Amino acid sequence: MRILVADDEPNIRELVRLYLSKEGYDLEFASNGPEALEKALSTQPDLVLLDLMMPKLDGFEVTKGIRERSDVPILMLTVRKEDAVKVAGLELGADDYLTKPFNPKELVARVKAILRRSDGIQRSGVKVQVGALTLDRQRREATLEDRSLDLRTKEFDLLFALAQNEGVAMSREQLLSLVWGYTFSGETRTVDVHINHLRQHLDGSSVGIETLRGVGYKLVAGVTGAQMTDAGGTGAQMADAGRTGARPTDAGGTTARTPDAGPTDAQAHETAEPRVPDSPASRVNDDGDR
Repeated sequence: MRILVADDEPNIRELVRLYLSKEGYDLEFASNGPEALEKALSTQPDLVLLDLMMPKLDGFEVTKGIRERSDVPILMLTVRKEDAVKVAGLELGADDYLTKPFNPKELVARVKAILRRSDGIQRSGVKVQVGALTLDRQRREATLEDRSLDLRTKEFDLLFALAQNEGVAMSREQLLSLVWGYTFSGETRTVDVHINHLRQHLDGSSVGIETLRGVGYKLVAGVTGAQMTDAGGTGAQMADAGRTGARPTDAGGTTARTPDAGPTDAQAHETAEPRVPDSPASRVNDDGDR
């Protein structure tokens, strides 16, 4: 399998080359944003490792450019530790992120998990139906009440995992394992961001995703979003913060502030840092519930 490694730091490229070449992967390299975008579209890699703080064109812009024409999995690398940065990358279409400095063994594990999951999905031809929702994994098609849903790669995979377990409470850790192929503690925000996307696609239909506070999520049919309640019975908490105008809050219930776009890690590049794009996911509460 071919992997594109896009990072302007020679030592990072060499570290990645050392570990991934041992696993038998064919590697392509890019040292700036425009080169990364061009190679991502021309060489058709199976996976893109993309540094966020690339010169000339940052990782956010490269991700948007790739997603306009390709569903290739993207693993974003970043020295930025703020949740807003990570969530913005996921919102734009990245499948996962890894914070620098990283353990090379963890990088290899994530790469294998992403590729294994991607390959398994391509070979499977299972269809699932939940109420008015139909998913065809072979064709990568999702229809809801006779309309097609435009889902990104991991959005489709997550919805399919929930549909296969209709009415069953799925923890964030279980969904990480099923959809992303790994279980690393502290990474469940990835699930919450994609759940938020799916709720927007399902909004107004008879199929919805219910939050079970302290447990996780389950896909249910035959109800509207307004009828769904969490384990505490507070249906209002299921509403999308974007639709209600609610301000984001942190885990303690206080009003959350958007982190500075400036660097917080001593290892940040001297290159001007990319502005975090405005994103609906920045309104997701820290515990993932709505």
